[in-house]
Amino acid sequence: MLEVAHIEVVYGGTMLVLKGVSLEVPEGSIVSLLGANGAGKSTTLKAISGLLASEHGKVLSGSIRFKGECIAALPAEERVKSGIFHVIEGRHVFTDLSVEENLHVGGHTREKHSEIRSGLEFVYEIFPRLWERRQQPAGFLSGGEQQMLAIGRGLMANPRLLLLDEPSLGLAPLLVQEIFQLIRRINQDLGTTILLVEQNANIALATADYAYIMENGTIALNGPAAELSNSAAVKEFYLGISEHGERKNYRTLKEEIRNAHSCTP
Repeated sequence: MLEVAHIEVVYGGTMLVLKGVSLEVPEGSIVSLLGANGAGKSTTLKAISGLLASEHGKVLSGSIRFKGECIAALPAEERVKSGIFHVIEGRHVFTDLSVEENLHVGGHTREKHSEIRSGLEFVYEIFPRLWERRQQPAGFLSGGEQQMLAIGRGLMANPRLLLLDEPSLGLAPLLVQEIFQLIRRINQDLGTTILLVEQNANIALATADYAYIMENGTIALNGPAAELSNSAAVKEFYLGISEHGERKNYRTLKEEIRNAHSCTP
């Protein structure tokens, strides 16, 4: 469904952030994009959704194809209409609007009232707490409820591809589990393809079919999520502790990961 090939992204005309990133997202799958802060994960999503321009960013080279069509020249609003919706990091709900008004904003691309109604019914079914609070201002919701609203607003656009940026950020562990159960349900019940950026490597790998790990604007390694989840090298990369309980430095871990896995973007 999505093919990103060798893209380079620059901010402000001078700062090169992505250095030849390539990845694929098959239709109907959940693909996770992992890596440390500053690795380029959010920038990759913004390149796909067309939101780079709002931050003085630009794709210098490479290609982005969605359903076989090149979308690199499309503005963000046209990418939404084509079937891509980006739930950006930090939720960014409209705090003065009610929950239901926020959802209507997400559904503005739907042409028929019947489609908006069916969209609302599904969102309220999958997020019953939003139904209970549908008339409340979104600013009164808890962090977990705002994350549900941000995802629900994305679903109202009826996306073929949902880009999720750090859905667990700032949430308690039990809420994180709940959010990821709902992500699985969205994928299974709607058939929505999902590209997921997440700091919580364990739950991301447990949820995804395939994963890419980024480092300094490049893809360091990739593979089936179950395989990476069981990799001692990947565990050490995130935890810094070997099977024998000893700590290793970051440089050593990077070399071991590269030697243990195919690093072809």
